[in-house]
Amino acid sequence: MTASPVPVAAATAFPAPGRRLVIYVVWDRRGEVEDHIPYALAGLREHADRILVVVNGALSPEARTKLEPVSDEILVRDNHGYDIWAHKHALDHLGAEVVEFDEVILTNDTWFGPVRPYGPVLARMEERPVHFWGMTDHAREEPNPFTGRGVLHYHLQSYWIAVRAPLLRSEAWAAYWRDLPDMPEYLDAVLRHEVTFTEHFASRGYTHDVAFPCGDYPTDHPALFNADLLLADGCPTLKRRPLFHWPPFLDRHGVIGRWTMADVDRYGYPVELIWRNLARNVEPKVLNTDAAMHEVLPEVDVSYDPANPFRIVAVLHIFYVEMTDEMLDLVDTLPGAYDLVVTTPDASKADEIRDIIARRPREGRRVDVRVLESNDGRDQSAFLVACKDVLISGEYDLVLKLHSKKTPQDGFNVGRHFKNQQFSNLLNSPGYAANLLALFQKEPGLGLVYPPTIHIGYPTMGRGWWSNKPGFERLSARLGIRVPLDEISPLAPYGSMFVARPESLLLLVEHDWSYDDFGGAEAYRDGGLAHILERMPSYAAAELGYHTRTVSTAEYMSISHTSMEFKLDQMSSTIPGDSVDKIMFLKQAGYVGQGRPRDFVRMYFHLHPRVGRLLGWSIDESHPLGRRLRRLASALRWKRR
Repeated sequence: MTASPVPVAAATAFPAPGRRLVIYVVWDRRGEVEDHIPYALAGLREHADRILVVVNGALSPEARTKLEPVSDEILVRDNHGYDIWAHKHALDHLGAEVVEFDEVILTNDTWFGPVRPYGPVLARMEERPVHFWGMTDHAREEPNPFTGRGVLHYHLQSYWIAVRAPLLRSEAWAAYWRDLPDMPEYLDAVLRHEVTFTEHFASRGYTHDVAFPCGDYPTDHPALFNADLLLADGCPTLKRRPLFHWPPFLDRHGVIGRWTMADVDRYGYPVELIWRNLARNVEPKVLNTDAAMHEVLPEVDVSYDPANPFRIVAVLHIFYVEMTDEMLDLVDTLPGAYDLVVTTPDASKADEIRDIIARRPREGRRVDVRVLESNDGRDQSAFLVACKDVLISGEYDLVLKLHSKKTPQDGFNVGRHFKNQQFSNLLNSPGYAANLLALFQKEPGLGLVYPPTIHIGYPTMGRGWWSNKPGFERLSARLGIRVPLDEISPLAPYGSMFVARPESLLLLVEHDWSYDDFGGAEAYRDGGLAHILERMPSYAAAELGYHTRTVSTAEYMSISHTSMEFKLDQMSSTIPGDSVDKIMFLKQAGYVGQGRPRDFVRMYFHLHPRVGRLLGWSIDESHPLGRRLRRLASALRWKRR
């Protein structure tokens, strides 16, 4: 005998006056609270009778102080089960009290807002008689892209689901949370909750709606692919993911984060909250790519405000005295006054440099030429050791770091290009320099500006870490840098020249470095401290909430883009598919090595893992049969001689 279906209470509109509860989940790797969170909650305050914040993991006293004015209660729990189990924790904590509310909004910190006002959206949805509703949704897909089989059901996105009283009071609701499965991995949270929640209750007769249905947009996932269109239609929330997702995937779908951020700025949202959050929690090169944070600056001043000048110090490390005039020509493009600090390895060079500077007076400029105790670490130690007092003095708003660069070991053309790539993209002309400084005027959270990654004449692409990543990780741990590291190459000032806010560099500058830390001349190589530090400024700045922009002249962008486009075209020609397909194919195949037979065999095994599991022993140097096979092959080669 078939059991009778459980009756479903009729759906209701939100009554006037009604009571609304917001359950908002926070997770932060540092136990802190990013500034976009109290901003989001403050905006919800007028629309909610109660705001309950659940913190997954630790919560510092300072973070609690940020949350208390915009919430009624704060729960701190162990970080397990993601935001779903945090919502369960809150519902269990409330118990029967939850049915006193006409609507409960389950949400989290994975979005920025309100970019557009909450009020009109809430008012529109309040009129609709439903059991639950979402801010955005995702269309049905077959097969399920996460598993490659089955169906991905249509679903409301779990970052914002509002539940009305009839569902809150039902046995179906209680049973769902009582029987919620464990979710040890992110994919569990997606497959066991987000993509099943809507179908679970819809199949039991509960009705739902969505504020911004995907059917009104040109893709099945508008929160990721059409954020700009959602905002244009009044959506108050901007998901973080379009600004930190894997760049080739966003490239495949034509998602342009720079345009979205321009819209956000135009709507009046304080974009510095977004930059700070993303800088601290997203790989810098990923963010630089997703948000297209490269600026091609004009040679005519179009943006600098002379009424708000910066106090600037130019720190020049000069080894090649004959480059002094050239470097001073660059620094003299800065608008207004600046102070000059020069470091050099010996007294005779210092005297020559002083004479050159004396022949080039500049109004308002203070000059300090310093002779280094040691040249170990070169420009890195000169900056962090010899000029530490300047950088922590608080006298300056910006520091310009340059050094006399020739790289003669790489050949004349390559060395010349590298030097010009650094010099011209920082200080090409007075107008250009003014526009560069204007970036700092516009963005208080901008920490560093420097030229893009060098790639002409150097195999930097795909090898930017070289052998520096292990040492970088160890040093980051010592300095308290918890910003995620980029996988392939870091976002870094290769060539070690930049303009920065001194406070963005404090994690590096305040550390007690010594010349002995850098080792002798033989230590100036990849894996050595100087090369590790060359890659660190953007990560150190990001830990403190400062973001980075790269800059170039229009001429250099013409040179760089055409070269990079041709190289990418050549490397892509023998691999099928679009950029995502090509990259995933190469990643699965693994390192090409020297193109020896065993390298191709290893790649074949990676691309065909079932075969690899059966025959992988044949190239495994630690496997007895593999060693025996190699000895046999070696003997056969010897006999053929």
